[in-house]
Amino acid sequence: MRRLPVYLVLDTSGSMTGEPIEAVKNGVQVLVSTLRQDPYALETAYLSVITFDSSAKQIVPLTELAMFQMPDIHASGATSLGEALTLLSNKIDSEVTRTTLEAKGDWKPLVFLMTDGGPTDNWQKGLAEFQKRKVGIVVACAAGQGADTKPLKQITEIVVQLDTADSATIKAFFKWVSASVSTGSQKVEASGIDVGGLNELPPPPPEVNIVV
Repeated sequence: MRRLPVYLVLDTSGSMTGEPIEAVKNGVQVLVSTLRQDPYALETAYLSVITFDSSAKQIVPLTELAMFQMPDIHASGATSLGEALTLLSNKIDSEVTRTTLEAKGDWKPLVFLMTDGGPTDNWQKGLAEFQKRKVGIVVACAAGQGADTKPLKQITEIVVQLDTADSATIKAFFKWVSASVSTGSQKVEASGIDVGGLNELPPPPPEVNIVV
């Protein structure tokens, strides 16, 4: 079976303390429960969570939706975005099955990255590593007005901004992510072609602004 790997790369730095981090936890739960009701996603989508603060950690390895359990996360420390991109690159190497002459591998991963600030480490180094990997689509979300969209625009063409990092707005973002994963699951199952661009995702809700 060809899996559709989905990586959530989430900022858990100190500025996410309080409502934002709680909203992210709830958002992931909404995402998982929504996708579990979608037979395509349930069969195809596998989910991993990477968090980054003063260091980056994979808190959930690539897991099928039925078995997914979100551990508790807390906000503290700096914003090691570069380290997160390096870790993401390594996990794509080790977890995503490549296509060979004998067999089709997994679909290209979908990556959803969310941050509310600016990177505090050498993020270009992590980006250079990440750019060597083949992925289907990368969506970077700047949560709130304090988020720096400039590095995000270098990571991906698809950058969205939330006006605030409150629970309603973050929940709206995760609902859009779950709709995007559902659409992606159906597309790969129906057409046998990787997801490749923003035009293949459902339109974002009013809370999610596309940065041009």
